Amino acid sequence: MPELTLDSFAYGGDCFGRLEDGRACFVPYGLPGERVRIRLTEQKRGYARGELLEVLTAAPQRIEPRCPHYFRPAAGEAAPAACGGCHYQHLPYEVQLQAKTDILRDQLQRIGKLSDPPVMPAVPSPSPWNYRNHIQFHLTESGALGFSAPRSDVIVPVETCHLPEPPLTELLPQLDFEAVPGLERVALRLGADGDILIALESSDPQPLSLAVDFPVSVVYRGPGGSLVLAGDDHLIIEVLGRPFRVSAGAFFQVNTPMAAQMVTHLLENLDLRKTDTVVDAYCGVGLFSAFLAPRAGRLIGIETSPEACEDFVVNLDEFDNVELYEAPVEKTLPALGVTADLLVADPPRAGLGRRTLSGIASLKPREIAYISCDPATLGRDARYLTEMGYRLRQITPFDLFPQTYHIESISFWVRAREDAAGSP
Repeated sequence: MPELTLDSFAYGGDCFGRLEDGRACFVPYGLPGERVRIRLTEQKRGYARGELLEVLTAAPQRIEPRCPHYFRPAAGEAAPAACGGCHYQHLPYEVQLQAKTDILRDQLQRIGKLSDPPVMPAVPSPSPWNYRNHIQFHLTESGALGFSAPRSDVIVPVETCHLPEPPLTELLPQLDFEAVPGLERVALRLGADGDILIALESSDPQPLSLAVDFPVSVVYRGPGGSLVLAGDDHLIIEVLGRPFRVSAGAFFQVNTPMAAQMVTHLLENLDLRKTDTVVDAYCGVGLFSAFLAPRAGRLIGIETSPEACEDFVVNLDEFDNVELYEAPVEKTLPALGVTADLLVADPPRAGLGRRTLSGIASLKPREIAYISCDPATLGRDARYLTEMGYRLRQITPFDLFPQTYHIESISFWVRAREDAAGSP
């Protein structure tokens, strides 16, 4: 079995070192500076991947993982399947923050071709544990809740999880889906005042039949749409004292206190004027729009999810200066026929891409706020934005997902012409 010394963190939860033939080898659950023994699981011409078998020389930062389902090296043997939901439980939280900041900078330099990106210190989560207001489980063949093992379709049943907020964690032992055939995923979401919504997902067009013995809302989501089995089809989540209606199938930031910090950061750093036309691309249920609308002359939201659009209409009903387009962003932007002053974009993990960026260019915004959940696609888009004549003014990582490799960030991009005019 090969031995190697790990050099640094890589995006995706791995560390990498060099094999004797010079190829980079990516190894999960390692730490920079550690000497490890591995089993090669994938070999390509320019790189390889390995399974950690044994830590021969441990880094001083290594700590014991909190969760019993987290990966632990098996002293030279193949380790049993571990939960793939977390990647950094063997790191102290301050080390996680620094690693994510370094990875974000590296992706902007290496993929985005930015020589010295202005990366600010990471904003930590108020709690590195029990922070998620929303969590989704897969099910084993016997109906037990679990998560996928790393790089595998194997579902690892879990008896406990330290990521959901306490009311969701306390609910887990009460859930029993062994007698519910056809169920594929179970999502739990926590709202204000402790309200809980359970979403049951299946490819079976026939709604499930089940008993609900505690006060929660239950929504079945199948090929024919959503059906309420108990309670309501939505719940209320509060951010900075403002209530947001969030339906079972709508996206919302999973870390509520961090969502508040992101909104505050956006408002404090955007050059927003009362006469501005603002476009909120991928606006979801209106988290950012609700705080931007009272400060702008006109706000245009764009979203594809029908459920999120219904929530958006309810959440921003008080404003007369708001418009909503239920359509793909890349098709809607060039058809708007407006000149936008500011554009806020919160795309999914795939990022913006050429078509959306071309549509943004047609609006000629003086400033773009890009909320990213994937530094690799952000790096790709950073290169395009630079080609379009925009400069990265500032980027700040927000740790919405402690214990995992996921990195959220907010970056501000200004046109070179605005720079010359003295705008921030």
